[in-house]
Amino acid sequence: MELWDLYTENLEPTGLTHVRGVPVPDGYYHLVVHAWIRNSEGKYLISRRAASRPAYPLYWECVGGSVIKGEDGLTGALRETEEEVGLKFAPGDATHLFSRVRKTINARVFNDILDVWLFIYDGPVSLENATTDEVCDLKWMTVEEIRALFDAGELVPTLGYFFTDVAGR
Repeated sequence: MELWDLYTENLEPTGLTHVRGVPVPDGYYHLVVHAWIRNSEGKYLISRRAASRPAYPLYWECVGGSVIKGEDGLTGALRETEEEVGLKFAPGDATHLFSRVRKTINARVFNDILDVWLFIYDGPVSLENATTDEVCDLKWMTVEEIRALFDAGELVPTLGYFFTDVAGR
């Protein structure tokens, strides 16, 4: 059972704990992180969701997931990058890009706060060090290649913000 801390709309902890899978009550939010990894050539590491994933199987995405109880956004981003793509970053490697409250997306209730991080990395990538089976493939892609995935409906649709809020930063 995965537990989440609940927050106010202003990212203030409420002291309440929530169980994943139960709808988040109105007026409360859980913290979600997205970690974009860019190399010095300006390409981004994009991962493909495993076929076994309940939502968006085999779609492409950035690293991300829910922040678990006791973590802050940075700690969650560091954990998710290690779990999903096997990369260990230090806190100083991260740049916080923005946080955004998402009550609904495309008429679907989310009640989360999206915390977006950027890491710069030029080393090797391989799923050998990943600690989960959530990802089945990795690729370095240009912004144009990511746009083509998005336009073809092969990128998780909630990642459209990438083109205005992340690319080129």
